[in-house]
Amino acid sequence: MNSKIRVKICGITNMADMDTCLRHGVHYAGLMFFEKSPRFLDLNLARKLSLHAGDQIKKVGVTVNLDNQTIDKILAKVPLDFIQLHGHETPGRVKEIKTRYNLPVIKAIGVSKKSDLESILLFKDVADQLLIDAKSSSSSVLPGGNGLNFDWNLLKNFKFECPWLLAGGLTSENVKKAIKLTGANQLDLSSGVEKTPGQKDEEKISLFMSSI
Repeated sequence: MNSKIRVKICGITNMADMDTCLRHGVHYAGLMFFEKSPRFLDLNLARKLSLHAGDQIKKVGVTVNLDNQTIDKILAKVPLDFIQLHGHETPGRVKEIKTRYNLPVIKAIGVSKKSDLESILLFKDVADQLLIDAKSSSSSVLPGGNGLNFDWNLLKNFKFECPWLLAGGLTSENVKKAIKLTGANQLDLSSGVEKTPGQKDEEKISLFMSSI
């Protein structure tokens, strides 16, 4: 395992999977607050998972186009270290959320072609980190966690001006290639280490962590 590479495992739904992340040195745990996701958490369970993990791991609240009232309710109940915005939030909205909650913000950007990288320039000064993911199709219910990757050559030699994470279809089989092509030092995955949606596989997590 390369200690310089940080891993975020998204869609943690139970204590056993949170403990697995802690055991294997995962840096971020994603807690899902998107109701259409099979990894969606109610606030009581999200609170228990967050308190259980304590300060051993960074807890990331994953949201999609939520209003302030809903985010207020989440943060009143669940201790979080980051807010992840995985919808169609504008740079202005990112700045508003960051200011209102005084928490670092991760903004997800979907990529399928070179011109999509222009969005990085729009968000690089307002988001604390960017998450570069495969762009979901217009028919997809989920904005992420679909196990899809994109052409990593699009990021070859691209110079990021803020911290970022690579997401989209990462597995133990392709992660070395992904790192080599993109230069990523932070990785985000969910379905690549699951038995079924929302249920992680410790063997896959272990194998992934030993593959980087």
